[in-house]
Amino acid sequence: MSVTDPDCPFPETADIHTSADEYAARFAGPVGEWMLAVQERITRRQLQVAAGGTVLDVGGGHGQLAVPLCRDGWRVTVLGSAESCRHRVREVVDSGACEFVVGNVLALPFPDKSFDVVLCFRLLTHCERWPELVRELCRVARRAVIVDYPTGQSLNAIAPALFGAKQKYERNTRHWMLFRHRQIRDEFARHGYALTAQTKQFFLPMVLHRMLKSRALSRGAEAVCRALGLTRLWGSPVIARFSPRD
Repeated sequence: MSVTDPDCPFPETADIHTSADEYAARFAGPVGEWMLAVQERITRRQLQVAAGGTVLDVGGGHGQLAVPLCRDGWRVTVLGSAESCRHRVREVVDSGACEFVVGNVLALPFPDKSFDVVLCFRLLTHCERWPELVRELCRVARRAVIVDYPTGQSLNAIAPALFGAKQKYERNTRHWMLFRHRQIRDEFARHGYALTAQTKQFFLPMVLHRMLKSRALSRGAEAVCRALGLTRLWGSPVIARFSPRD
């Protein structure tokens, strides 16, 4: 149960936290805006199909992707674990550009193959029953599932040792899971999905960029890391697109 909404009946409710203003504060200011712009650019590229299709954003109450995709002309539905998850997407919901649905992320209230693309960002790493979440994402998608996840095959390998310092700086940091790439690929493969695109966002840990407080310095450092091939080899978080094998 989520401490944000103790009455929520669903077993996995991490998106209640990631949909809150407190969580959004992590991405406030020029550095946060730059990090979100990187995420948005990669996701748009991985979507491939022209705007106008249907998108389900599971746990997307943070609005990081739902809002810009609505502006692009996608028909977006955001699923949240509680009505409170509507808060940060209320503008596009109230305008009719986006639909908001309360539901269980482990039992999505939609028929099979209901959406062209299913997104799930900021959730996999906080979901203890993440294989069940992957199953549901695959079930309701027609063309692709796009997720993000942090990997231990990166500088994040030292993250557990630095958790105390990270929590002290970010204040609202919670424990999260690091994945190996094979774990994610194998779980999607169980449901007939294959990896069709993968982009690693940053070489340096995101908390370091927040501590630097310089968009120019962060952009420059990451550009050097990309040029040296470090991001391709050891970058994190990963944005990955999976598509049905058939």
